[in-house]
Amino acid sequence: MKMGIVAGEASGDQLGAVLLKQLIDREPSLTVEGVGGPAMIANGCHSLFDIERLSVMGLIEPILHLPDLMSLRQGLLKHFHTNKPDVFVGIDSPDFNLGIELKLHQFGIPIVHYVSPSVWAWRKGRIKTIKKAIDLMLTLFPFEVEYYKRHDVYAECVGHPLAKSIPMHTDSVQAKRALRLDDNVSYVALLPGSREQELRNLAPIFLQAALLIHKERPDIQFISSHINEARFQSFKLYQQQIAPHLTIHCFTRRSHDVMAASDAVIVTSGTATLEVMLFKKPMVIAYRMPTLAYYAARWLVDVPFIGLPNLLAQEKIVPECIQQDAKPSILAEHILDYLRNPFKIEALVKRFQAIHADMLTAAKTSAADIILDLVHRRK
Repeated sequence: MKMGIVAGEASGDQLGAVLLKQLIDREPSLTVEGVGGPAMIANGCHSLFDIERLSVMGLIEPILHLPDLMSLRQGLLKHFHTNKPDVFVGIDSPDFNLGIELKLHQFGIPIVHYVSPSVWAWRKGRIKTIKKAIDLMLTLFPFEVEYYKRHDVYAECVGHPLAKSIPMHTDSVQAKRALRLDDNVSYVALLPGSREQELRNLAPIFLQAALLIHKERPDIQFISSHINEARFQSFKLYQQQIAPHLTIHCFTRRSHDVMAASDAVIVTSGTATLEVMLFKKPMVIAYRMPTLAYYAARWLVDVPFIGLPNLLAQEKIVPECIQQDAKPSILAEHILDYLRNPFKIEALVKRFQAIHADMLTAAKTSAADIILDLVHRRK
């Protein structure tokens, strides 16, 4: 069995790696090629291009990279037209993947899109393209399935792999020891994102917030994890410029240990907010983007929250500091408020546990089984 696959960023790479492991357990002869990151490559994906070339975000940056993105798309279409897979799976990155999926669907290739775009929140007209482009939508959250049912699109909720892989209760002391940190020290995690643009927009703000936290609580230390060595070095450069004397323990690809070891987290909006929630850690979510992109997004987006914990709770249970509200003083005050009021942390942990439990019961079957069933029925 041959499968084509394209993931466009770090979170997609992690989802793809779990999926590939499940598939290869069931179909040992499976061959996989397309675009994947280190985790997918380690699980058997032959990546035709570097995933970093697809890791662009927002409304402006993709336009700046448009020639390269178009070249990538054409290269993939040509490859899969010549070497037809039994199924193609596009993981997230809908602006890139849906164009490929639409063309490959016309070639008669079964198409699965894994991770629903936020079509229920913005650019709702995309549902017409989705109906033409795919055979199956795999969603991470149950409320998304209902939306697709209303539009006659076959969708299944497979749950989020992180809800299964992250235990309901984690051992902070064990995580600290795994990172060779002091058992008796309290740590605040700084997680400014996996993309270079996110780091550029948010790392200075997070570091300035850390200085303010340290001013009131000198006993607090800071920890951070980065997706690769390049992001690690970029963050260290910002630290040298902004907070050279602040103790920050930095790691590469140790985000889960960092979350588990922390007492509170300042985190960029995205999948990381879900991970922090599953580790049951109090957080403040921050996000900044170019001004033009922000106002365009405000006009296009019809959703009350940006953080996944708040979307899943259907109310604001953790603070969101967006654009001009993403100020060091505001971020620092939210973290200090948690640390001053343990009862707030206890209440938040109970909410997180309830959401985690709901996520575990939402998925009826695995993504791998649903994909294989689709392929066998098509054959």
